[in-house]
Amino acid sequence: MKVFHCPARHGYAVETSPFISQRVACAAAQFYGLTGCGTLLVLEETEVGLSLVRSTQWSDGLFDVSWSESNEHVLVTGGGDGSLQLWDTANHSGPLRVAKEHTQEVYSVDWSQTRGENLIVSGSWDQSVKVWDPTLSCSLATLRGHEGVVYSTIWSPHIPGCFASASGDGTLRVWDLKAGACRLAIAAHQAEILSCDWCKYDQNVVATGSVDCSVCVWDLRNVRQPVNQLRGHTYAIRRLKFSPFRPSVLASCSYDFTVRFWDYNQKQCPLLDTLEHHSEFVCGLDFSLHVPNKVVDCSWDETLKIYTPACLSAPTENHGFDTRTT
Repeated sequence: MKVFHCPARHGYAVETSPFISQRVACAAAQFYGLTGCGTLLVLEETEVGLSLVRSTQWSDGLFDVSWSESNEHVLVTGGGDGSLQLWDTANHSGPLRVAKEHTQEVYSVDWSQTRGENLIVSGSWDQSVKVWDPTLSCSLATLRGHEGVVYSTIWSPHIPGCFASASGDGTLRVWDLKAGACRLAIAAHQAEILSCDWCKYDQNVVATGSVDCSVCVWDLRNVRQPVNQLRGHTYAIRRLKFSPFRPSVLASCSYDFTVRFWDYNQKQCPLLDTLEHHSEFVCGLDFSLHVPNKVVDCSWDETLKIYTPACLSAPTENHGFDTRTT
């Protein structure tokens, strides 16, 4: 395990670079995001640990980060002042552009992955979702329908112009950008939903993580009940991610200080492992897109950690997993 300490900065989100296997970005906030400034950290993994490539300050807390899918130097963050910031790791003078249309905290940003598409989606405490072009000149669309804070927005890795959002109103919504409409609304939990993610291998599978301590895996073709409900966390689930290397494996992190790994195809014992290596809320989580089973997370305990969990170290064929990469 490799650890990076960021004194007086509490981690909210991490994302590995889609271009550079050793690079990771972290969005962090001062004073637990309640007040103070934010910091964007860009780190490089070395043989001996993690080194700082760039540290940039913002006037308010930063709550999410996403790398460009077309430029290895560019990323976007979402801030507590309602703005999105576009950064270039090679430009140290400040953000390339700032867009402020949301009226409350931006809690989620995501860069589209489908071929021929280059868009950003943001979700906010103002209950709206906005879609942007990569210059952040102005939003291309504002989509409303949620009746609570929008905590999570994630593009489909399969279907252009399609993304999912999760909200404090307990619903998961699937949106069609071309139509400018919500195509599907699922009452996924009877509590706030803080995170959602799309399976990298199946366009019909989406997972949600909730304040009710459960992860629900949904087949969008039949949403009367989840494919599986994963229980084990003892506090709210802050973020979840599907593995890019194993179709039925996903990870979740929680306010219970743990990171858990699951195989949702295993109906009886889906929990693969529980890691307790943080001393505060674990808020950020991602899988490497380049190195099988490598994971990065960040916590309010002022640390970011990169590791390979033992439960995923076994050969994939032993578990019947597909070993394709994205």
